[in-house]
Amino acid sequence: MGRVYALANQKGGVGKTTTAVNLAAYLAQAGKRVLLIDVDPQANATSSLGVDKNALARSMYDVLIGAEPLSGLIMLTNTPGLDLAPSAPVLAGAEVELVGAEGRELRLRRALEGVHQRYDFVLVDTPPSLGMLTLNALTASDGVIIPVQCEYLPLEGLSQLLQTVDLVRQTLNPRLEIRGVVMTLYDARTNLGREVIEEVRKHFPHIMFRSIIPRSIRLSEAPSYGEAIVTYAPQSSGALAYASLTEELLRTG
Repeated sequence: MGRVYALANQKGGVGKTTTAVNLAAYLAQAGKRVLLIDVDPQANATSSLGVDKNALARSMYDVLIGAEPLSGLIMLTNTPGLDLAPSAPVLAGAEVELVGAEGRELRLRRALEGVHQRYDFVLVDTPPSLGMLTLNALTASDGVIIPVQCEYLPLEGLSQLLQTVDLVRQTLNPRLEIRGVVMTLYDARTNLGREVIEEVRKHFPHIMFRSIIPRSIRLSEAPSYGEAIVTYAPQSSGALAYASLTEELLRTG
C-alpha cells in the first residue's frame, strides 16, 4: 500500500507546488507509480503538468463535495507513471460548502479508499492556508512534507504549522508524521540563506532533508511549458536538487 504525503505550508511562494510537481515526476522516473492530487484552488500543480484548469469538466471540487469518485477524475500526464487528480478555481467554493458538512475533515481520506493502493506514492498539493482543504489533506496523509523558503518570515510560520500538525495528530489522524522539511529558493550569493538553513538545522535536525533546492530560472520556466524539470532541463541545478531529494526520500522510506 502506497504512502500518502501532503505538501503543506500556510505561507505562499515557498516552492510548495514546485516541490510537489517535481518530486512526483522524479518518483515516477524512478519507476514508482505516483498520483499527484491538487487541492489548491489556484490549480498551479494542474497547470504545471500541462492541463488547462479552466477547461476541466470535473475537478477535485466534485470529489470533495461527494459528486464524483476520485477514480473517475484521475488522468494520465505526459510523465509515464505519474497520474493527476486536477484542481480548478471552483474548488475555492468547497472551503465554504464543507463547513457545515458531515465528516468534512474526512472527505479526502474517504475518497482515497480503494484508490491509493494502486500507487506507491500519493502526493497532495495544498493551498497556502490552514483551512478546510489543507486539513483534509493532513487527515488523509501518512506524513507531511514542508517546503520552507530560505528567509526568516517563512521560518516564523514553521512553528505554527508544526502546531497544526500536532493538533491533527491528536484529534483526527494519529498516524500523521512530519516526513521532512525541505529548504527551498536557496540563494548561495547571500548569507541569509545559509543562516536560515543553519537555524532550521539547529532546531529541527531530525526532520530536515539534506537536499537544498536552489533558486533557479529553469524551475520557474518549466510550468509555462507544462513540464516538470526532469524533462524540461534535466541537467539544471534545480533538476539535480530534486533528483537528490527524491533519492533521499526513497532511501529513508
